[in-house]
Amino acid sequence: MTQTVKQTVSYPSYPSNIESIKKLKFAENTEFRATLNRRVDDFFQTTGRQKRDCPQMYLKTAILVLGFIAIYVSLVFLVQEWWQALSLSILLGLFMDGIGFNLQHDGSHNAYSNLSWVNKLMAMSMDLIGLSSYYWKMGHTVLHHKYVNLTGYDQDFEFGIFARKTPFQKRLPHHRWQHYYIWLLYGVYAIEWSLIRDINNLLSNKIDYLDYPRPKGMDLVIFWLGKLIFLTFAFGIPLIFHSVWNVLLCYGVAIFNMGFFMNCIFLLAHEVEEAKFPMPSEDTGMVENEWAIHQIETSVNCSFNPFLNWFCGGLNFQIEHHLFPNICHINYAYIAPIVEKTCQEFGVKYQTNKSLFASLSSHFRLLRRLGKSSSTL
Repeated sequence: MTQTVKQTVSYPSYPSNIESIKKLKFAENTEFRATLNRRVDDFFQTTGRQKRDCPQMYLKTAILVLGFIAIYVSLVFLVQEWWQALSLSILLGLFMDGIGFNLQHDGSHNAYSNLSWVNKLMAMSMDLIGLSSYYWKMGHTVLHHKYVNLTGYDQDFEFGIFARKTPFQKRLPHHRWQHYYIWLLYGVYAIEWSLIRDINNLLSNKIDYLDYPRPKGMDLVIFWLGKLIFLTFAFGIPLIFHSVWNVLLCYGVAIFNMGFFMNCIFLLAHEVEEAKFPMPSEDTGMVENEWAIHQIETSVNCSFNPFLNWFCGGLNFQIEHHLFPNICHINYAYIAPIVEKTCQEFGVKYQTNKSLFASLSSHFRLLRRLGKSSSTL
């Protein structure tokens, strides 16, 4: 009689606070990073291009902000038919994404301008589209960027019990269908984020499961003022002119569309089959590669058409963004050949998916694999 042996999977323990996360170390820097930094600096010096305060970025800002205002005013004051309301709500969600991808994202990385107050102002546009810039700065700008694709450290992978997004997260039975239902959750997630998640973080002194102090002083003022302004424009003003159900439906369509497209663009770089999911040594707390190589091997670029590249704030050049987050995204297309050539010379794997469809398909396949097997792949 044969005895079946059930395989058990041992998952690593995760940090519970910011202090324990800071103890993690990367391998010592090699000549690769010094060479890459020198070549990129030489590019800006020889071409005369500006790293920040780029005229193209100011023009883009004007287009996105004026477009957002025009759509909002039309939706609240001019719309007459249901199809007009639906179309404008979808467009409003997309323009909110455009503001997030471009103004907020560059501002939060101090990549928009050489002036700190301008960067702060741009970063605060996150509050105006319903999400807290205070918690975004720590969750994305610090934790995700420094510890990308490290399970338990990179908060961008945390989706609660609803999805298993890395090989080191526990698999639950319903995850076998996650590659189907996750697309709906990407839109719903933004609704929950704008109305519940930030408040829950504030009250619990946490970012997801990590202990983190609530905002104080001016940060707390910005937090509540941002929520007040967002709720006023999302509900307060529209309810003067329209019924509750019409307002709720338009809000739901706009925020769902914003969340769906935002998640689809952000996941293309890291939540794909081609990206690595390393873990630090349990004994030493050391990541195998130096920081720059870790950023490259856990990120995958994507070829976009010119419009998507413009609209999505260069997020398809994710490798360049993670290596040089304080450089305005307008420059990523120009420095990408330098980064790729340097990677080839040093034997570092530089990867690019050929299209948006190819990246989304890769994400679908990764989720399917992670949902079907509890192994760490």
